Amino acid sequence: MNSTSSRAHTVNSIVFKQKHFDANGKPLRELVSNINLIDLAGSERAASTGASGDRLKEGANINKSLMILGKVIKALAEAANKKGVFIPYRESKLTYILKPFLGGNAKTSMVAALSPANVNYDETLSTLRYAW
Repeated sequence: MNSTSSRAHTVNSIVFKQKHFDANGKPLRELVSNINLIDLAGSERAASTGASGDRLKEGANINKSLMILGKVIKALAEAANKKGVFIPYRESKLTYILKPFLGGNAKTSMVAALSPANVNYDETLSTLRYAW
């Protein structure tokens, strides 16, 4: 939360298409695969950043969307074991956008950025718990 940091979630999509043709050049079928690279803004404690005004509100919204993403992931894990579990995709814009990437037959991996510095111990521990 300083003049050089960005405070945004970013979604990049790459679409791969493989087209099959017969000997005459007539299309037979098309296979499509999507890879979505999602960079989530990290949550930060307002007290440690000294943010105020719009920056504080922005940080609160980012933290809320990450918290709801955690709820969605937890609900998806519960839904794998039992039926009728409500998945709260619509509780934030982030989870609504990520809905096709999280459910169905999507394969999802998470990469967490950590800091070895003692001053970032609490954030690193929180990140590890979130990614677990």
